[in-house]
Amino acid sequence: MAKRGFPGMGGNMGNMMKQMQKMQKQMEDMQKQLEETEVEASAGGGAVTCKVNGKKEVLAITIDEGVVDPEDVEMLQDLIMAAINEALRKAEEMMTKEMGKLTGGMNIPGLF
Repeated sequence: MAKRGFPGMGGNMGNMMKQMQKMQKQMEDMQKQLEETEVEASAGGGAVTCKVNGKKEVLAITIDEGVVDPEDVEMLQDLIMAAINEALRKAEEMMTKEMGKLTGGMNIPGLF
């Protein structure tokens, strides 16, 4: 009588599928949680602060009024851009780190 399953996979494809479904559910739950997590970054020594969520949506921008100089709008624009880019980088890093815990460090294309 032939063995059921695939050689090298413990012979139990059903258990493997259940494990994969469980992992997929955990990943979906974690991704939802991470999307709601907020990350904050600042530029110019705190002159401009940006808050984003795990969906990479800008939630808030705070500008210290002392940095608002009508004669140097370009500097303010640069600070805003720097704060937003840093916040987005932190959000991406947080998502990658947390999802990596679940996937054991495997890089799964299209995951997030």
